[in-house]
Amino acid sequence: MTYRKMRYIGFAIITLVSLTLPWITIESRHFFLLSFDKKQLQLFFTTFNMSELWPMLFLLIILFLGIFFITTLAGRVWCGWACPQTIFRVIYRDLLQTKIFGLYKSIDNKQRPMEKGKWVEKILAFLIFTLFAITAAANLLWYFIPPEDFFVYIQDPLEHKIVFVAWFIFTALMMAAAAFVKEKFCAYVCPYVRIQSTMLDNDTVQTIYDPIRGGEIYDAHKQKIDGGKEGECIRCDACVKVCPTHIDIRAGMQLECINCLECSDACAKIMAHSKAASLINWTSPNAVQSRGKVKFVRFRTIAYPIVITIALVGLLFMTTTKKSMILNINRDTELFRISKDLQSIENVYKMKFENIDSKEHTFYFEVLNPDIKIKAPKEPFKLKSGEANIKVAILYTDINSSIKAQNGKPLPVIIRAFAVDNKEKIFIEKRASFVYPNMENGH
Repeated sequence: MTYRKMRYIGFAIITLVSLTLPWITIESRHFFLLSFDKKQLQLFFTTFNMSELWPMLFLLIILFLGIFFITTLAGRVWCGWACPQTIFRVIYRDLLQTKIFGLYKSIDNKQRPMEKGKWVEKILAFLIFTLFAITAAANLLWYFIPPEDFFVYIQDPLEHKIVFVAWFIFTALMMAAAAFVKEKFCAYVCPYVRIQSTMLDNDTVQTIYDPIRGGEIYDAHKQKIDGGKEGECIRCDACVKVCPTHIDIRAGMQLECINCLECSDACAKIMAHSKAASLINWTSPNAVQSRGKVKFVRFRTIAYPIVITIALVGLLFMTTTKKSMILNINRDTELFRISKDLQSIENVYKMKFENIDSKEHTFYFEVLNPDIKIKAPKEPFKLKSGEANIKVAILYTDINSSIKAQNGKPLPVIIRAFAVDNKEKIFIEKRASFVYPNMENGH
């Protein structure tokens, strides 16, 4: 199977996953959703509110270390095999403009200019790609606005202007990059091209021309050699014609190369006539020089996966141990007060309840101390998913309570807040203090 066909299969899988993943939910929770509307992060079907965004730190660590690992191991493999810009260009240039409407003669010659005229075909190709870009932009938004909300919002444009503005901007950027900026985006706009150059070494897998077999085509100053050293390369320039970024891989590794390996397929087709292998392969500089195998196992290719695994385990552990509610307790500025009937000592607290579960729940609390009782609030209360509420809680004890033996020292108490409808699983315990005055003779 050619590299081109393998890339197309990869493109299809990536497209299918990106389109279907936002629709997969468990109890209305998504695999990944960063909702600015609901102020939530949903990860691995677990909901986190804005005060629990620590998983983003793990995700960023995993993302960046993953990029470093992949680049160290296989160069710009992301660019040629998974980048949305590359996928958009293949769909627009190779599928629509070349295969369907014949605006280019062949996908094997990307250096030949577009056919003159054929304005109807050009407009149709652009319109079809516009529909694709609109869908792709909507798909991107589904990771920030769940699709079940997205299709409700677009029915009321005036009420949800921001959604339409974001949709339009993403669509315009995708169309501009794929239809007008083209492969210049990869060479001059994308920051990854600059970053990856610092992470490559002589054992990194790249698209490499073999000068030992093929002969030297360029000198040390990247100037083409007339005649050149004799070798298997017949200078058919098939590798140059097929290159989407318009480089000659025989001049050595260049920043514009996206590791698409189109040149390797083109060379393999030519070399097949002489029953020889392609002169351009996915290998490493050291492997070419030593005529040996690629050295995949080395310090950096071991260290990165270890750190990524540690970060992933930490993320999964903290995700599975996540609470479904948050409780913050602050004492009132007044240490204590005596009730109007002079029969009890009261302490006042401000308790902030926050429901960080994906469902609505009814909440209340209890004090794990038999001498201390709840005066207010009297009744449980409901909180929607993501909703918070501050309750003024008044706890009291009888003025002749046994805790007066504390002689004015604050008494540690445990307050247990819980969801009434799921008391065994959704609860949280907090330590607080109850102040009882030092009262001689019981008064």
